[in-house]
Amino acid sequence: MSLQKPISTGIKLDEAELIRRCKKIRFVITDIDGVWTDARFYYSADGEMLKAFSTYDGMAVELLRNAGLQTVVISGENSPAVRKRVEKLKVEYVFLGIRNKLEVIETFLQEHNANFEQVAYVGDDVNDLHMLRAAGLTAVPPNSPALHFLPHDILLDRSGGQGAFRQFADIILFYRCSD
Repeated sequence: MSLQKPISTGIKLDEAELIRRCKKIRFVITDIDGVWTDARFYYSADGEMLKAFSTYDGMAVELLRNAGLQTVVISGENSPAVRKRVEKLKVEYVFLGIRNKLEVIETFLQEHNANFEQVAYVGDDVNDLHMLRAAGLTAVPPNSPALHFLPHDILLDRSGGQGAFRQFADIILFYRCSD
């Protein structure tokens, strides 16, 4: 499959730097609420929490896996809906109910003999700040409530729940294959 250049108006890096960073990526780490979802929770009459996920983001997991990259999910929420979604997608590394994302990912990287230059991270709110400062390539969706102060290399065009993670994956995959 040949990759088409992704359309994105919010890439802050020049093409050579973007290619250099994308070629180093081993792990694409993602927040869930506000990235894979529109950040809203739905509750049924019996109190069950429901969330809507974009199938585009599910395909991104598969495309990354096929390219030899691992998707890592990390979320402050410990949601059964998220657990079911990542199980269906066969995401191997999942951290739910995490308050200090940076600490967890530092340990994860040590266990995998990796460093932050090998991490691409997408997040949308203040609890993602430290990860957005540390990762080698970063992105935020345009509907982030903290957009004005979250550091990022890419401002995605797609909002959370509308394929934001897929757009980030497409950018990484395209530029990994560029010379």
